[in-house]
Amino acid sequence: MVTKGFDFSRRSFELEKNSEMGATKGGELVYMIYRAVTYGLTPLINLHIRWRKLRGLEHPLRWPERLGRPSLCRPPGPLIWFHAVSLGEGMCVVPVIKRCVERRSDVTVLMTTTTVSAFEVLKTLLPCGVIYQFAPVDTPAAVNAFLGYWKPYALVLVENELWPNLVLGASANGVMLAILNARMSIKSFNNWSRPVVRLLTSLMLSKFSLIVPLSTIQAIHFQLLQAPPFIINFSGDLKLGIEKLVSNSKDMRNMEDLQGKVAGRCVWMASSIHRGEEEVMLCVHRGLMQKHPNILTIIVPRHPHLGQKIALDLQKEGVNVALRSYGDSLTSETSIYVVDTLGELREFYGLTPIAVIGGSFLPGLTGHNFSEAAAAGCAVLTGQHVGHFSHMALAMQQLNPLSVTQVGGGMELEEILDKLLSNPEILEARRMAAKQAFHALSTGVVENVWTLLQLHIFRKVQAEGC
Repeated sequence: MVTKGFDFSRRSFELEKNSEMGATKGGELVYMIYRAVTYGLTPLINLHIRWRKLRGLEHPLRWPERLGRPSLCRPPGPLIWFHAVSLGEGMCVVPVIKRCVERRSDVTVLMTTTTVSAFEVLKTLLPCGVIYQFAPVDTPAAVNAFLGYWKPYALVLVENELWPNLVLGASANGVMLAILNARMSIKSFNNWSRPVVRLLTSLMLSKFSLIVPLSTIQAIHFQLLQAPPFIINFSGDLKLGIEKLVSNSKDMRNMEDLQGKVAGRCVWMASSIHRGEEEVMLCVHRGLMQKHPNILTIIVPRHPHLGQKIALDLQKEGVNVALRSYGDSLTSETSIYVVDTLGELREFYGLTPIAVIGGSFLPGLTGHNFSEAAAAGCAVLTGQHVGHFSHMALAMQQLNPLSVTQVGGGMELEEILDKLLSNPEILEARRMAAKQAFHALSTGVVENVWTLLQLHIFRKVQAEGC
């Protein structure tokens, strides 16, 4: 009986091992097909990048970097590569990069993003000595050229940048891989879980040395996609790890002067507003004007070009509106101030007592980070469509129900804003609740992430003599 039991266990182990080998070979086959397809599409993708440049969607001078062509010299010595797709992800990893620069002076840091808006803001926030490039598109030629030139020993991705040529190409070159604030939407999870695609997903995730998920639910998603459990570690939401508010924007124009101009007025701000949401906010503004004639509404569109359209439409209606990019003066008669500039959102959170976070009031939207508003001491309101930020909202509300308020639409938003603007004590309680919840959740997040990178990336690199 003992012998049979032993044989059965051994047989089960062999079957499991063979199954894993079969899955790996299946993933490699799917990747070969993906690589061949992207190789064939390379000329069209390169033309697409040039077309985006003509439309102003790529940097006018540095767009070749998207094809893997460097614009700066690589210094000697070890280099670690941080990659974030856009501004939000890039902002949350800046504190980690600063830790790296401070504590590992022997290492060169390379930062990449894909969007021009991220480049314009982050280039002023990164520490001296950090190399900033645009990330290569996921074609074999671009990725190989990028890896061949920069030769990183580690690649740290932020949130959800799983590109097969990038991940598997880096792994094939001996580059260690990590994901910080790892997450994927339900739609992305379903796409990565499809029968054939799942093989490729499993193969990519098997190459990582560290996955730091945004939440427990996200950790489950990655485990269901067969990420090795021992590489999954928690640190807290990195988007809560923002630094003390300081003015780094070269476009700041006398924020202290603005503070004086809004003193004594009823002020609220709608930030990160998407197309269509401006109608909700303007309707709320009109309702509030009837009860608060001296009200000032600050609107910060998610995409700056939307600001000019908003201002033009309001001017046609006879509304006294000022547009920041035009240098319009903010006077006592101004009822709406449109901030259509990049890199100033944090400073404006310091100017207003109430922040309404956009990207959450229309179906199909997935919310935006409201930790910056909470850190500045704003009373935080948001819509119902917050996507993965529901994790942040729930965590803050568990600490204090007043820290974040989700509203169902414009009418409810107007009612709550009227209540806050009419009752200073209630407003102060909301502001204090948001700030205290933020500090409770943010304490130690960046240090936790740095400790995990030390353990899973830097220590292994030191052991290997890189």
